[in-house]
Amino acid sequence: MREGCMPTTSQVNPEEAKEKLQEFLKINKNIIHIAFSSGLSGTYNSVRLAAEELMEEQPDCRITVVDSLAASMGEGLLVHKALEHQAAGLSYDELVKWLEENRLHVCHNFTVDDLFHLYRGGRVSKAAAVLGTMINLKPVLHVDDEGHLIPLSKVRGRKKSLNVLVDNMEKQMGSYRSQNDVVFISHGDCYEDALYVQEQVKKRFGIEKFLINPVGPTIGAHSGPGTLALFFMGEAR
Repeated sequence: MREGCMPTTSQVNPEEAKEKLQEFLKINKNIIHIAFSSGLSGTYNSVRLAAEELMEEQPDCRITVVDSLAASMGEGLLVHKALEHQAAGLSYDELVKWLEENRLHVCHNFTVDDLFHLYRGGRVSKAAAVLGTMINLKPVLHVDDEGHLIPLSKVRGRKKSLNVLVDNMEKQMGSYRSQNDVVFISHGDCYEDALYVQEQVKKRFGIEKFLINPVGPTIGAHSGPGTLALFFMGEAR
């Protein structure tokens, strides 16, 4: 993408989802699928339809599709927490209930380096992308309670946008501060920036455990190189 390649993405259809679920049913008849936000893709609905069809065909199986209302490593953090609770002994029904009650406590704050990738995805106008690029404007965005991508603010300069991610974290954590035994950070080919954000979070909140990963190809196709995202548990998004 840095060299001009512009990839495209497409959502999973019900047939593809059914095929994949069938693979897992050979291993376990009880499946909890934590789906990509319905506010960003129709994938959740495709998997839900596939699950309903499979449960009609195989009455001995149970598939619950939970709309994560999350994306990228926000969805990953929800999976991570769910696995911890499963290991602690939560039952199938208790785990589903925990996911539904806590998914909106997974906060996503991110910034991008190139406004034209947001323009391609319809997030900003061409004029805003051109003007913003000229004056070095960097948007700070998050995922709201409906699972949609929403702008929070705009700042001048890359370093300031990274600091704002951490500023917002302080505001959003609230009473959930103690639940952040681990913080997730994703980056679009900008590992040094991820390390910078990690250091700021360490200094300000005393958190020592982090998982840093590259942005996946689906999200990366829309956000572009230079994307930096911070994921944590908060009182409110």
